[in-house]
Amino acid sequence: MFSKACEYGIRAMIYIWSQSKDGGKLGVRDICKEIDAPEYFTAKVLQSLAKKDMISSTKGPNGGFFINTAQENLRLIDLVIAIDGDSIFSGCGLGLKQCSAANPCPIHHEFKTVRDKLTNMLTKMTLKELAEEVSQGSATLSRLI
Repeated sequence: MFSKACEYGIRAMIYIWSQSKDGGKLGVRDICKEIDAPEYFTAKVLQSLAKKDMISSTKGPNGGFFINTAQENLRLIDLVIAIDGDSIFSGCGLGLKQCSAANPCPIHHEFKTVRDKLTNMLTKMTLKELAEEVSQGSATLSRLI
């Protein structure tokens, strides 16, 4: 449903928040190791998010990515839109250009229900809440082996 960039971006942001809440900064290599993501690709996603002020970063030997107080209540929907755009919330499930309630594709009504539930879920969830689940051990960001 989400692009790989969005999947890696969400996982990275949750991990960064869970680790940087006490002022720590994380390097891309450490982030990618923990979330099981490719380093170069994830670095590009994080750099893009930093340009959009959704995450903070500093360069240098003590640098890295971190979440500041203005970013800690970031909603998941904001992150998804920043990476993948908003077409997932309005586009046709089959990719048709003219799909609408008046001119529906074969899955329009069912897909709209799923899309609305996804929008609602992503709007309610914050990065902070998800990071707390990871920190408490009730959720994971890496593959289970």
